[in-house]
Amino acid sequence: MGEIVVQAVYFDKPGSQNTLRTLEIAKRRAEELGIRNIVVATTTGETGVLAARLFQGYNLVVVTHSTGFRKPDFQELTEENRQAIEELGGRILTCVHAFGGIGRAIRRKLNTYQAEEIIAYALRIFGEGVKVAVEIAMMAADAGLIRTDEEAIAIAGTGRGADTALVLRPAHTQSFFDLRILEILAKPRLK
Repeated sequence: MGEIVVQAVYFDKPGSQNTLRTLEIAKRRAEELGIRNIVVATTTGETGVLAARLFQGYNLVVVTHSTGFRKPDFQELTEENRQAIEELGGRILTCVHAFGGIGRAIRRKLNTYQAEEIIAYALRIFGEGVKVAVEIAMMAADAGLIRTDEEAIAIAGTGRGADTALVLRPAHTQSFFDLRILEILAKPRLK
């Protein structure tokens, strides 16, 4: 039996102070494995712009919050950051969240949880970034921006910035249980 030794980085604290280091770790591993599909979460676009600068020439998918996530009809991604990401070759995906949508509406209206939010809470035992990384990989696959038969690196964070990077084999949302987390490259160490 062979083995693969991969260095994982565990940050003392979650948050945006880990963004550049997380992106660098992901880029190094993408180069080592020949992975061309990179998916990164962004809110205002700051992390998306940093990723677009670092991952030029890759299939970079920058996933935003859905419009209306914070308040009706409002998109948090700034127009300036949208333009910068696109000029650097990144593609932007804005859609309903894989672990949100109708289930969240049912929770808010009827005060009861649905399966997708229960799965989201289960993934959060590994940290918020792991949940988001899995979610954005499914969203990108559902949009046809990454393939499910190719490995990808998904980068997300806790609140703002990036502090989590995973190598995974994506799946479409309706095939969630086919998704495989292959490697944890970086994440905050939960206390």
